[in-house]
Amino acid sequence: MSDVYIDPSPANFQAFKELPRDEPIHMLNLLLYRDLAEYPEGHEHHSNGWSGKRAYEEYGKTSGPIFRRVGGEIVWRGAFQTMVTGPDTREWHDGFVAQYPNSGAFFEMIKDADYQQAVVNRTAALADSRLIRFAPGDVGGGFG
Repeated sequence: MSDVYIDPSPANFQAFKELPRDEPIHMLNLLLYRDLAEYPEGHEHHSNGWSGKRAYEEYGKTSGPIFRRVGGEIVWRGAFQTMVTGPDTREWHDGFVAQYPNSGAFFEMIKDADYQQAVVNRTAALADSRLIRFAPGDVGGGFG
């Protein structure tokens, strides 16, 4: 079992596909950037010396129009400060929650040919990540 995750495992992706596809979803993204982006040999950005953060910004720039076209929007974004509950050695650089009208919109995005070109920037950028699906819940009020 890996301690580093960039793409979903086949089992996790299958579980995602088996969940309802006709209801809104929230996707929690936790990001840890590489110091230096790792593009494949021959890619236009291979020798540009970008940081992982800069490569992720390129991913946002190139995938953003597709994300918005399928109805996606960022509903929360934050920068990591410290781990309160969890392993002392685990850090993240950034986190955000992306909202989609349904998982069909997410599938439409990841199958898009332009998105598949853009995702190379994400892979080059990240040392580790988590992508966790949630059903949207009520906002505000207390814990109970």
